[in-house]
Amino acid sequence: MSAGIKLSPIPTLPPPVDPSQEDITIVMRRDLRRALAKPIEQRHWGMVIDLQRCTGCQGCTIACINENKLPPGVVYRPVLENVSGTFPNVSKQFLPRPCMQCEDPPCVPVCPVAATYKRPDGIVAIDYDVCIGCRYCITACPYSARTFDWGEFYGDAVCGAPTAYEEVPSLEYGKVWMREPGTSPIGNTRKCQFCLERLDHGELPACTETCFGRATYFGDLNDPEALVNRVRQDRQMMQLKSDLGTNPSVFYLL
Repeated sequence: MSAGIKLSPIPTLPPPVDPSQEDITIVMRRDLRRALAKPIEQRHWGMVIDLQRCTGCQGCTIACINENKLPPGVVYRPVLENVSGTFPNVSKQFLPRPCMQCEDPPCVPVCPVAATYKRPDGIVAIDYDVCIGCRYCITACPYSARTFDWGEFYGDAVCGAPTAYEEVPSLEYGKVWMREPGTSPIGNTRKCQFCLERLDHGELPACTETCFGRATYFGDLNDPEALVNRVRQDRQMMQLKSDLGTNPSVFYLL
């Protein structure tokens, strides 16, 4: 945790009738504070998504857009849909897909200027001030988890100029980013970074905090007591495209 950063207080809620039913966001926030007390190289941030709980509400997608002030065409947390079966026996499955924060990320070695790098805590990050917009990393990512900021605004098609809410700066990576022509992050590759600006203040990623079905778990994969690890016990689990050897830090409960 950076020196001088004040953690926001954890909400005080009435005790649950059944202790096992305590809201998971409160549990995960305590786990997060415990992880922040350790040196950064001893943490490994990861995510678990329970596909049985995901309702496909897109709440995580909307929360991510709001948190990161994402423009048209830039998406960090899409929810993919798959329809199977034949009418009238049809079913639909939902799969939220953030950046996998791979242990062996194929996007890192292809960057010619080392703008994409892996942090000691496992998060794959992008230095917007270094990125030259070559988009090699977009091609290299097998999960389609990267998009490019072309400098478009939603207001362009309506009133020929950005709307007021689109001029609010993004706080990605703990910095203030104004989306102005010729300046970063316009012209950069962009991706999910687990809301690093929130983590540093002891807050969960926006997608985790707002998940309506409580389907998203987040925490330190190096902490066996963390909820993000406990929910993986006795459940069938998968990693996307595990055969590629990227070893994602995002797991799915089936």
